[in-house]
Parts: sequence; structure tokens; C-alpha cells
Amino acid sequence: MTLSNTSALDYIVPKTASARARYKPGAKPSFAHFVEDYINQEVDIRGSFFDFMTKRNEYFSYRVTLHHIGFIVRRMIPEVLLHSKKQDERIVRAHYDRGNDFFRAFLGPRMVYTSGFFVDIENDTLELAQDRKMQMVCRKLHLKEGDRLLDIGCGWGTLVTYAAKHFGADATGVTIAREGYAWGMQQIAEHGVGDRARIWCMDYRDIPHQKFDKITCLEMAEHVGLRKFQRFIKQVYDLLDDNGKFYLQQAGLRANPGIFTAGEHWEDLIWGLFMNEYIFSGADASTPLAFLIRCLQNANFEVHTVENIGVHYSLTIRKWYDNWMDNEEYINSTYGVWWFRLWQIFLRWSIDIGAQGSSTCWSIVAHKNLNRVNRYEYIGALNLGERAAELAIPVAL
Repeated sequence: MTLSNTSALDYIVPKTASARARYKPGAKPSFAHFVEDYINQEVDIRGSFFDFMTKRNEYFSYRVTLHHIGFIVRRMIPEVLLHSKKQDERIVRAHYDRGNDFFRAFLGPRMVYTSGFFVDIENDTLELAQDRKMQMVCRKLHLKEGDRLLDIGCGWGTLVTYAAKHFGADATGVTIAREGYAWGMQQIAEHGVGDRARIWCMDYRDIPHQKFDKITCLEMAEHVGLRKFQRFIKQVYDLLDDNGKFYLQQAGLRANPGIFTAGEHWEDLIWGLFMNEYIFSGADASTPLAFLIRCLQNANFEVHTVENIGVHYSLTIRKWYDNWMDNEEYINSTYGVWWFRLWQIFLRWSIDIGAQGSSTCWSIVAHKNLNRVNRYEYIGALNLGERAAELAIPVAL
């Protein structure tokens, strides 16, 4: 099959009468219908799924469907409004406690569930980009030996372990996921930093009130929710030493006044709904940049740097996608075809979403907006990733 001479329809193999009626020449089905049909095995894809997705916009529309309306009314609105501890625990653990083998099938051995940082697009491995990212976060914070670091939403504890091992930080991670907690504590022990690193398995709202020199939050705050986001930022402010630094990394849809007008950016909305329903339920604080900056400033933070790292996410997810496809047989036999296909769509679609700017990710460094803060220390220090040529070969975990 020659990609230049095909359409998305050429790849689709309907397996039911309803699917045969939906996928025919001249039709313009919503891509949301395809998602449902594919994960439920009502259609198959012949040939390369990667290539099929490259052709999707030529055949599919991005219309809101009745399925979307039902999801918004029954699940999304109640989740946005509530965000109780009980609800967040149920939602987060349903995702992150699915199984460490499930996540390792695409994340790789580092278990870093965030973007790497690439310098050489063609030659950087996933692990190299992940190590560079850990190093870059620590250096953006000016992390030094003895610093008390708090990583809110620490995943599998890789940043906590890295900061303790290579920067001498006294590092504490917080996660509500039991599987991530167990993996992280084992990782800390294996790297010999148990004397200065630990993970607390708790809700972020239960973090004991004490002071930290540096605080990081890499894509956990989306789960806090819109309604409680300002309160969360105020909590971080109160936990941070007056001379400390806060690294916030957060994903969100691009700012687009025309998002509810059919057109090129209509896909942004449909992808966002897909992510909220199937991948990251309750992660409704995935917003344009202006919301994040306003909340930081309202809490008396001064924003020092903002860097758009969305394209690094696209490159990272391409590596994740390749890992996932390499583990197709294992996932199908262990978790089932439904889970394999769902993540296949999520990862492949997200490669394009990051590359085309539909969703991006911001790397933000902030400090308290106090007169006595030493702003001179930023002079000559690593501020933006674009200045990170010296990180081409980072220290490996």
C-alpha cells in the first residue's frame, strides 16, 4: 500500500453491519465514532496504523457526537464540580495502579511519565532524553546538596531518586498511587539513597505543613481540577521557603477563541474530550497558559521563565508508541485487545497533537514575589532548555 495513493478509508476493514454502513466512500464519520469502533473491535486496520493516522484528516470529521454529550453530562461535569479526596483517589488509582508492567510497556525502564528533552532528534534515545530532563529540572531549580525537595505527584519516584543521587538533595515524593509508591521506594533503595529520599503515599492535601527549598509538580496539577487549582497553588506557596523555587510543568489545550467553531482546531476539543474520558479522567485543569500564570500571580508568585516544551512531548510519545507496538503481544495477552487498542490510539494521536500544537506543555519556574528574593542568582544560570547544549550527554540515573 503506497501512502501517497491511499485514503484513510483504504485502511479500514469493517467487521459488523453497522461499521460497514458507517465507513463507505463519500462518508464523513466523526473520528470519535472510529475510536469507539476500533477499541471495540468493530473495525480493524490493514497495514500500518501509524500511516492510517497520518491520513485521518482527509476522511474523518471532528464533530461532537451524542456520545460526547452523554459523557459531559454524566461524568465530566460532576467530576469537575466535585474533586473530593474520595473521588480523586478512585480516579487516580484506576489509572496509575493498573499495573507497573502496563506502564513499563511504553515508558521504558526509567518509568518517567513526562516528556524527555531532546537535543538530537534523530539520535537521542528515550532514556537519554529522560535523563536529560531530570537533570534539566534540577538545574532549573538551582538544586544543590542538602536542599529539601518536594515532588508533588512523583509518579514512580524517578525525579526524587535522581535529585538525591546526583544533586545530594533531601528529596520527598508524594503520590496517591500504591503501585508507583512501591516502585519508587524500591528504586530509591536500589540506588542507595534511602538516607535522603523517600515517598509518601498520600493525597496532596494531606502533605504535612513544613518548609521545602524547592518544589516540583510535573503534570500532576491537572488532576487538582479547575475549581481547586488556586487553592493548590496557595498550598504550594505556603510549603515553599521564602527563598525557594517552584517548578510547575503542566499540559493543556492551546488558547483558541474559535475552539467551538468547526475548523482546523475542532480536533483540539475532540481530542481533549477523548483524553478526559478514556485516559486522564478528572484532569480538567489542562488549560491554556494564561490561567496558570494568573493563578501563580494571584498566589504572590513571580514567574521567572516559561518554556513551551510541547514538541519534546511529541518526540517522547513517538518513542512511547514504538515501545507499545513492540509489546503488543504481551499487552493483548495480559490486559486484552481493548486496552492495547485504546493506548495505541492515545499514543499515536498524541504524537500529532503535540507536533501541531493542539495541546502543548509549559515548563514554568517561579519564586515568591518578595523584595528580599535574590534575583541576581539567575544571572549566568541555566534558565531555558534552549541554553542546554551542555546537557547533550546528561548523567544517567
